Amino acid sequence: MKRAKLLWIDLEMTGLDPGKDRILELAAIATGWDLEPIEGKAGEAAEMTAVVKVPEKLMKERMVGGFWEKNAESRDGLMKQNVEGKSAKEVEDELLKFMDKWFGASGEVILAGNSIHQDRKFIDREWPRVAERLHYRMLDVSAWKVYFEGARGKKFTKREAHRALDDIRGSIEELKWYAGELK
Repeated sequence: MKRAKLLWIDLEMTGLDPGKDRILELAAIATGWDLEPIEGKAGEAAEMTAVVKVPEKLMKERMVGGFWEKNAESRDGLMKQNVEGKSAKEVEDELLKFMDKWFGASGEVILAGNSIHQDRKFIDREWPRVAERLHYRMLDVSAWKVYFEGARGKKFTKREAHRALDDIRGSIEELKWYAGELK
């Protein structure tokens, strides 16, 4: 089986403060440098999703106003699925198994995504065993966004579902678009 090169992750959190907020939802896709998801035996897709159960009180306190008010449908969906969530440790265990399967059990993994530095803060805090496996370098699509909008006046219009799997697929599409613009 071909080994993956990039671990695309998107997290949905109760907010953006790693000290106060918590991870609610995870999506991960393993790709090669061609940005295509790796396929396993019998066409098995190299992707996973998971829901982390957090206290309802925290969600109600942190997911109000501003961003979450504008994205109420996503917020409500995240709150509803929270009931069936797993502990942070269980989700971390699942993500480590995913990494072992697609990247091998040894070596560092390069994290990729949009504004991935923010997700990395939450990973470092909530999933230290995953953090140990990650390379210090990351592939951040938002850096490409800054360059193309600032230097070339070009903008990629990405869907903004604010659900982890859809967002990570959108980030991969976005980087493919930027790469195509360089040709």
